[in-house]
Amino acid sequence: MHARLRTLSLLATLTLALPALAAPNEAMTKPVKTVVQSVRYSKDDMALKQLANEEQGRFLLGEDWAKGTDAQRKEFIQLFNNLFSKIAFPKVRDNFKNLESITYADPSVEGEKASVKSTVVINHPMKKQEMKLQYSVVKEAGAWKVLDVSVLGDSMLTGIRDDQVRPILKQGGWEHLLDLMRKKDAELSKK
Repeated sequence: MHARLRTLSLLATLTLALPALAAPNEAMTKPVKTVVQSVRYSKDDMALKQLANEEQGRFLLGEDWAKGTDAQRKEFIQLFNNLFSKIAFPKVRDNFKNLESITYADPSVEGEKASVKSTVVINHPMKKQEMKLQYSVVKEAGAWKVLDVSVLGDSMLTGIRDDQVRPILKQGGWEHLLDLMRKKDAELSKK
């Protein structure tokens, strides 16, 4: 009888401990899932709150990030979020119109950085498509945030940095970059 009680007690303890053991993985995948669902259902502000804004700015501007003033960095983050939500999010929503499923793998973790892989199945009437995505998440201010997403091995942030940010910075530095971002944001706000 006592052995049975000990076994039941041990099973109860393990059952209660399992959610706690799973929590670290959930902490890393939750911001990814929140971004995906928020964008899918047009809750862009909620999606933007899950992004690692400071880390994205550092990555996109490289050594020039430190050369900007606090006000410039703050404005860059705001404008980048505005532009990102107006340009990228509608494209994602369009792809998700025929979403069949999304599955997530357990994250691989290295200190304050993690990688979360997912498989997205789009069941378009013309063609069923499977996309493999890999999200980079980082710990920012004590919480896990989404830094980047790679599709077919191509990093979204690397493309933006190399094709847009670096050439603009070379042309005219911080003020030129912010000015062009302001103009593009105003243009997209009119639509």
